[in-house]
Amino acid sequence: MKKLIDENNSAKLFILPALLGTSLFIVIPVIFSFYLSFCNWDLLSDIKFVGLSNYIELFKTPQFGLILKNTFVFAISTAVISIIIPLILAAALNNKIRGTEFFKTAYFLPFITPMIVAAIIWEWIFDPNFGLLNYILKLHINWLYDANFAMLALIIVSSWKMIGYNMVILLSGFSSINQSVYESAKIDGANPIQTFFRITLPLLSPTIFFVLIITTISSFQVFDLIYLMTQGGPMDSTNVLVYWIYKNAFEFFNIGEASAGAYILFLIILLLTIVQWKIRKKWVFNE
Repeated sequence: MKKLIDENNSAKLFILPALLGTSLFIVIPVIFSFYLSFCNWDLLSDIKFVGLSNYIELFKTPQFGLILKNTFVFAISTAVISIIIPLILAAALNNKIRGTEFFKTAYFLPFITPMIVAAIIWEWIFDPNFGLLNYILKLHINWLYDANFAMLALIIVSSWKMIGYNMVILLSGFSSINQSVYESAKIDGANPIQTFFRITLPLLSPTIFFVLIITTISSFQVFDLIYLMTQGGPMDSTNVLVYWIYKNAFEFFNIGEASAGAYILFLIILLLTIVQWKIRKKWVFNE
């Protein structure tokens, strides 16, 4: 008994630093920011409780509606592209084509490339005067300075960053499929298209579901890409919720509104995740 007590005390001692760090940097800030979402505070004056005023004011502001729309457009577009293209690439590489390892490395490199480096490269690619993209397309588009194209440009960059990571995860899903299933399908006379849609996709659906969840959440939390490339412009056409929270908190010092925006984002991600989790039973097989 004494030995068991000593082991329990030792275990508590070892996890104490982690608990302290989690409490100090996560739990306490989360609770305090939730309280601040019901207050007015500019970091200098006294904190003033105002109830639901911050939330009501946000939904009355036309700019906030535009920011929510931008956030959904960016997140959903990025999630769709970052699943479809990696799925195609993973299916191709799973067939053991020549140079598979090279392509895996090449597609994964953007994911580990620092965003500031990627932003500099893509700013040059999107440059309206001597950018590579306009040169290839034989067009003159102000990609990052035109409200009609800036969001599209950011979606391209974000998808480019995520493709390699999602492809590697999907490849691991492909490797877990029992090859005897394909052999049976071949004996039954199934062609490659039938095999892919009726066997591969259902067996791969748990992996696709995982990729969908993490890609959707990360897309709603985008900040560094916006900060480095457009700063929310032009005319708020690329201003998304996390960047708006940053601007309000640390440039305009509207801490209450920024905190309210943060919890609106939390609710959006929570509800979307719950919906995805509920409907997974209709299309996710072999869990």
